Parts: sequence; C-alpha cells; structure tokens
Amino acid sequence: MIKNVTLYSKPNCQYCEKAKFLLESKSIQHSVIHLDVGQPKVDGVSYISRDDLLQLIPNAKTMPQIIVDGQVIGGYTELAKLLA
Repeated sequence: MIKNVTLYSKPNCQYCEKAKFLLESKSIQHSVIHLDVGQPKVDGVSYISRDDLLQLIPNAKTMPQIIVDGQVIGGYTELAKLLA
C-alpha cells in the first residue's frame, strides 16, 4: 500500500498533469512541488529551484519526478506501471 507520494511538476507539462490525474483517480494522497521557472507564485503552493531538485534527485532529466514511499520511481510511465 502506498503511503507517501511527492510529485515534482513544472508548468505546461502534459505528463505532470497526467500523473496528477492518475493519482487523483486512484484516490492516492500526494503532495505536488512545482519547479520554480520564474512563474508568478501562488500562496499555498510549494516551489523548488532546479538546483535544489537536482541535489535531491541528481539523475532528474525529465518531469515529473515522482517519489513513492521514499523511493524515486521516475516519471509518469513508471507511476502508471506501479499502479497498474
């Protein structure tokens, strides 16, 4: 059973939106942290810099980056396989 999901997302990312929708459709609680690319900030939304994301997930080359129960699983494709 999945207990903790963190999804790192960026603006205008189709796979980020698909991952969020998949988690919501399965009623899986998750937190979303947005990559700070200079967009206007919204109160109550969490942001991370590119440098901080790369310190956390050094091999991150695509978005979204998803952490499930403390393990980096990859992106949308890996999430879909995990939840299949």
